[in-house]
Amino acid sequence: MNGLRAQGEALARGLAERAAASGPDVEWLVCPPFTLLAPVGEALEGTSVALGAQDCHPQGQGAYTGDIAADMLRDLGCAYVIVGHSERRHGHGERSELVRGKAEAAARAGLKPIVCVGECERQRVAGKTLAVLEEQLADSLPDACPEGLVVAYEPVWAIGTGKTATPADVEQAHGHIRGLLAHRYGEAGRGVRLLYGGSVKPGNAGELLRTPDVDGALVGGASLKLDDFWGIGEAAA
Repeated sequence: MNGLRAQGEALARGLAERAAASGPDVEWLVCPPFTLLAPVGEALEGTSVALGAQDCHPQGQGAYTGDIAADMLRDLGCAYVIVGHSERRHGHGERSELVRGKAEAAARAGLKPIVCVGECERQRVAGKTLAVLEEQLADSLPDACPEGLVVAYEPVWAIGTGKTATPADVEQAHGHIRGLLAHRYGEAGRGVRLLYGGSVKPGNAGELLRTPDVDGALVGGASLKLDDFWGIGEAAA
């Protein structure tokens, strides 16, 4: 819940200009708040930077005041939508079954769902990380693999805290997720892109993005500053 129109437009234009000048080595996606989707989408029109949203409702229409449907997001030019972010799961009490409904709604609307999973500090200390990931994925993913599905591993204890999972932690978690996806979806599961999210910064992005089974980053606070966001992308190139 950051940024007003001028800030969002400036960041989008700056990112698009740099991306155009540097070539296609990195795939960029911006997921602004709902209020900025239209102006940011206009700023990105005709560029290589994709537009996404931060959430959607599992229903396509109806009396759901304050919510937004996946079809509405698609109509605004979105290609992706984040579902199951830890701040939705823990801050709004969203269960995995609801996340699954949102992912299914996104797929029906032609959006690529970014399904987020991750353990909290208590679960990590108890040695339950892999079990939590297995349970969340089992309940959050649609039966059939949606086209363009992305899974983001975001350990809750590392989000906005300055703490970062070690490359060994990330490799173990992503390897487990990859195996679960392959078991569930077969060959399609092996092609699902896996993102890491949790205090990703220019200073640690290179090491994290070189970790096996890490295909990209789900960037939080660092994405609010163009130089920091760009620095993370440069580490991925």
